Amino acid sequence: MTEKAPPCRLTGLVLQQLTAMDNFVMGEQSKRSCSTDVRRSPRKKIKVEKSERMKEEDPEEEEDAVLAEFAHPVPWRKIEADGLDCDYALLFSKQEADQLFKQLEEEVVYSTGEAAKVQVFGKVHDIPRKQATYGDEGLNYTYSGVKHSARPWTPTLEQIRDAVTRTTGWTFNFVLLNRYKDGQDHIGEHRDDERELDPVSPIASVSFGAARDFIFRHRDARGKQSSQQIEPVKLELAHGSLLLMNPPTNTFWYHSLPVRKKVLSPRINLTFRRILQGSKK
Repeated sequence: MTEKAPPCRLTGLVLQQLTAMDNFVMGEQSKRSCSTDVRRSPRKKIKVEKSERMKEEDPEEEEDAVLAEFAHPVPWRKIEADGLDCDYALLFSKQEADQLFKQLEEEVVYSTGEAAKVQVFGKVHDIPRKQATYGDEGLNYTYSGVKHSARPWTPTLEQIRDAVTRTTGWTFNFVLLNRYKDGQDHIGEHRDDERELDPVSPIASVSFGAARDFIFRHRDARGKQSSQQIEPVKLELAHGSLLLMNPPTNTFWYHSLPVRKKVLSPRINLTFRRILQGSKK
């Protein structure tokens, strides 16, 4: 069951955030195929172990107390299309985002060797960006034919992860980082649908640095032999933003970060995931 957050007061800062998000949906979408609107913070009901004292209390008061722990209201923008369900918000102020970007540049150790490669149609290629994986002890994540092991959380990664949890109510045990040195670095169309991922958990994508275009394309509208005419959904992910990709988005929609030659500054993206415990060594 998903609980909605209480209405939040629209302060001057919130109104500035809403204004900053007005242009983040770039594609022309019909009302039937894609819609956006401002929503309150999505919530997940948190499971807690009840003490005998808690069992005697009012269940509604107890649940409100638990949910209050995750009451970090932000103005959300809902992005919806056929099988696509996302929530977008500015999670950090510019000052906070600037500081976190600086700390990530100092702390993160990026992969080298085989872990910095990808298999495409059976051939191994260097990835056109830097990549790193962090998370709970013993977790592994395999994609594009390469197995990645989680490094221990850094203080900054824990800080960002906990901010995402406070805002959404979802907990995550793994993060994949991609660093794009400029607009030449990119990532091709793919779906985050690996078997290690918890199928009911969203993927939380946090961006720092240069704003970049992020494009969703429906699986039935890809290539020359596409079976349907479905317009892509194009977003611009801002510095300090959070994009929550809810199920079943990654079942039906591919996403990519295409080359943008005019972008000259770096970007770091963090995708927080929930890895099933059976994926440990």
